Amino acid sequence: MKRGFFTIMSAQFLSSLADNALFVGAVQLLRSSGAAEWQQAALIPMFALFYVLLAPFVGAFADALPKGRVMLYSNSIKIVGCIMMLFGTHPLLSYAIVGLGAAAYSPAKYGILTELLPSSQLVKANGWIEGLTIASIILGVLLGGQLVGKSVSTYLLSMDLPLVDTGIATPPEAAISVLILVYILAAWFNTRIPETGVPMRALPNHLISLLPDFWTCNLRLWRDRLGQISLATTTLFWGVSGNLKYIVLAWAAAVLGFTVTQASALVGVVAIGTAVGAVAASMRMRLDQATLVLPLGIAMGVLVILLNIITNVWVAAPFLILLGGLGGFLVVPMNALLQHRGHNLMGAGRSIAVQNFNEQACILGLGAFYSLSTGMGLSAFGAITVFGVVVAGFMWLIKRWHARNCREHATEVDHLLEIARHDNMHG
Repeated sequence: MKRGFFTIMSAQFLSSLADNALFVGAVQLLRSSGAAEWQQAALIPMFALFYVLLAPFVGAFADALPKGRVMLYSNSIKIVGCIMMLFGTHPLLSYAIVGLGAAAYSPAKYGILTELLPSSQLVKANGWIEGLTIASIILGVLLGGQLVGKSVSTYLLSMDLPLVDTGIATPPEAAISVLILVYILAAWFNTRIPETGVPMRALPNHLISLLPDFWTCNLRLWRDRLGQISLATTTLFWGVSGNLKYIVLAWAAAVLGFTVTQASALVGVVAIGTAVGAVAASMRMRLDQATLVLPLGIAMGVLVILLNIITNVWVAAPFLILLGGLGGFLVVPMNALLQHRGHNLMGAGRSIAVQNFNEQACILGLGAFYSLSTGMGLSAFGAITVFGVVVAGFMWLIKRWHARNCREHATEVDHLLEIARHDNMHG
């Protein structure tokens, strides 16, 4: 890997670590204030909100400036959202601001990989970035759970600064103050990311002109015979995975009677499996083999439904590791294939923005549905069943879609696979 790759990985790890720890802190903040269940569930779609609203603009922004600088600016926005939550702004609004920073961060984070590395290393690089992202989810959720737990929060609240009254008086507030420091450390790593030397694409004089360009980029990826399959798969995967983070917390509370601190460990268990699957895929899969993993998505959906019959934590832990492992092995080659097609069709920043728009729109839609359903009385068991059926059913349709492409557009599909095979070998 080239110089700067591991600096990017460090910055991404710390920023994502804080994002996930802050989610747990926000859940605990809402619970301790007596907020309704639907507000806790709404944290996930609120985080996704700006991904959807700003998708036409953040990709072009990422292509207009050195991507390390974009990551620094975006991380600073996250710090602002964190400070807002600490000083009394409603957690839903504050977490949405953190999501704004994440929305601007993502096209730069992924786009810089295609600028820094050859095509032959994209799957491996995605294995690294997805593996570290999942590791940050594991450790972030665990960190958040521990920070709001009794022992750590008591220690944090006992610390006083001389001559300064911080006003920090509750476990969630103590947790948030620690996470601001993590974001600051991530920002320092952002300043160490080297420039790749790739020419920048200037922003247009009128940003509104980016809307038709973004729409054209969307259509271009959805019409590409491989791009459409990888985009549909990653959109569904992240749409469901994003909401499962909260659903597992709700399931653990309903079935096992776990607190937020205890339940956060189970969310981490899912992420452990995903990290293992991601690393395995990065070692075994090539770009031209990516579509072979589609059946794993159907298996994932079936496993999600089977979660309803588990009532013992010792059975749940290995089961959740397996579930996460299938997801990790599915998403890494699909992500790499999508980046490869997007980079060839429209450029790194714009293609990642299109990907984020579709994935986060799915998270937003499913999260809004779950939050609304929770407000109307849907149980965690019902939500798990619905999500499992959605995953299995839609992955089956995507598999049939690809099979039809291979039958009816065989020459085009074979040509695109040959390009991927060539780039994988000689990129």
